[in-house]
Amino acid sequence: MVPVLLGWYLYEKTGSAFLLGLLGLSEVIPAVLLALPAGVRADTGHIRNIMTVNISVYLIILVTLLGITSTDEYEAWMTLVIFALVGGTGVVRAFLSPCTSALLGQVVNQEELVEAASVSSMIWLLAAVVGPLLAGFFIGWLGITFSLGLSFTSVLISLLFVRRLHDRPPVKVSSLRTWESVKEGLEFLKQQRALTGTMGLDMFAVLFGGAVALLPVFAKDILLVGPVEFGFLQSATYLGNLLVILYLTKFPLRGGQGMVLFRVVFGFGICMIIFAVSPWFWLSFVALFVSGLLDGVSVVIRGTIFQIMVPETMRGRVASVNSIFINSSNELGQFESGLAAAAMGTVPSVVFGGMMTMLVTGLFYWKVPSLRALEYPERE
Repeated sequence: MVPVLLGWYLYEKTGSAFLLGLLGLSEVIPAVLLALPAGVRADTGHIRNIMTVNISVYLIILVTLLGITSTDEYEAWMTLVIFALVGGTGVVRAFLSPCTSALLGQVVNQEELVEAASVSSMIWLLAAVVGPLLAGFFIGWLGITFSLGLSFTSVLISLLFVRRLHDRPPVKVSSLRTWESVKEGLEFLKQQRALTGTMGLDMFAVLFGGAVALLPVFAKDILLVGPVEFGFLQSATYLGNLLVILYLTKFPLRGGQGMVLFRVVFGFGICMIIFAVSPWFWLSFVALFVSGLLDGVSVVIRGTIFQIMVPETMRGRVASVNSIFINSSNELGQFESGLAAAAMGTVPSVVFGGMMTMLVTGLFYWKVPSLRALEYPERE
């Protein structure tokens, strides 16, 4: 809910698409800078304690946002404070991302990892669908501050669940120092061309093709709809993700996963172009929904590759590198969208991004043959 609430609030108060882009940049900088040492920490520390500290910090951030949004007046300094707080969420994400990835391998058996990864993705996506929908309704009915209060409550509940986890001793990795451990993880990735290829393809596709940052602009100024419809648009992609992952859990892909990945990323770019030129709310919703279906296939392929190809002693560090790719694509993509919208206009910027996604897919198809040939074994 929080990114939806802050995006709508900031655009409503400032009317600036560029500031929406800066909102993403303020989160990605600390997330990327801290990702590698956070991965080492996830491999060598007590995961439950690390998660407890970071979720507690996030609760403090939400309390501060509650204070800012509770006043009717808005001044320039509030924008700077919001950016600083969002930067704090970047720090939290840097540590939580590798911890949650590494945690999965500790709580299920090796032979259950593929199914567990799918279930974990589905649970996250369910929240990603429901959260924006609730945010859209609550903005219109109850206001930003009350909605942030509900977000605070849900995060507090998550903290209580984390505290109920059994504390596991850290996985023994090596006696290397932090930077040496980071280099060890990077050396492992160098040898896994298909794995790094999937990370890179996803990063550049979302970097150029993501239109989420500009949804407040499309909703208010182009489609001329209110916060409820805005919530539907925010949920559309994740709804597509959720449905396709449910389907693939029952009917998994059988061979040729690398070629499937190229097709769905190319189709994602086409969906972004359709969304950009659509004058109708429901066509825009369908374009985002179909993009979510395609992206969901990519999520399943990438998540399965991670669980199969990465040993347990490397999962925290590899997940941290993956989080750099994800954060770079999502938040830098948000910044790119805001910058491009300010430079060439909202609609042309998203059309340009969709075309660049298609071009990047072609380049990866040409330059990474191991990704074209990628197949992973399926359980009978």
